[in-house]
Amino acid sequence: MKPFWSKSTVALCVLLASGVASAASKLTPAECNDYPFQPLSKPVTHAQVMQELSELESVGYDPSADDESYYPSDIQLAEARLRLKYRADCLGENVKVPTTRIESSSDLLAPM
Repeated sequence: MKPFWSKSTVALCVLLASGVASAASKLTPAECNDYPFQPLSKPVTHAQVMQELSELESVGYDPSADDESYYPSDIQLAEARLRLKYRADCLGENVKVPTTRIESSSDLLAPM
């Protein structure tokens, strides 16, 4: 029987690998042509809001952060990063998209 720590290490590696893969993922053509990048003629659905949250998290936004003193600047920065991601993935522009987690005020002020 394998020790507990080796099983935990394998599980942690799998989680980290999936997190890196999701952070580096590109927007799909369907996402490029949907909310929040395109105006809608119908009300926004819950699924669309959850997809937007996932997209914001992929560029560093952490909605569960304990420090709320940077709200709304932290989400505004994530939205700006998401617009860069849209330009890179959907419009084919050559722009760099930061994906680091937004953890401090210096991250909020960092150049993009």
